[in-house]
Amino acid sequence: MLATPSETPACPDDGRPRRLAAQLADMIPGAATIRVSLTEPTQTWPHLHAVVKDETGRTMELGRPTARVAARWILRGWPEADWIRPHTFCLADATLTRSDLVADDRGR
Repeated sequence: MLATPSETPACPDDGRPRRLAAQLADMIPGAATIRVSLTEPTQTWPHLHAVVKDETGRTMELGRPTARVAARWILRGWPEADWIRPHTFCLADATLTRSDLVADDRGR
């Protein structure tokens, strides 16, 4: 989030990813990772898409509004990320990694 057009963060701090992870864990009980991309399989144009997995790697079903909110929060938390490629947000350690670099995310 930006406070002014000068691109100065409203409240710059290093704890933001951990707070986001806590909020998402509260919003989506049982979630371990959230994979965010701009390509939803059912759409022909760029569209926010989130895939949530539990600790065992099973995909969790979410309602469309919840998935979009989670994806939007993650996207806004890392505006500098290359969002052409999907990224995975790990709730346990509050880290964002490009999905093609996450070993257990391949092929799922």
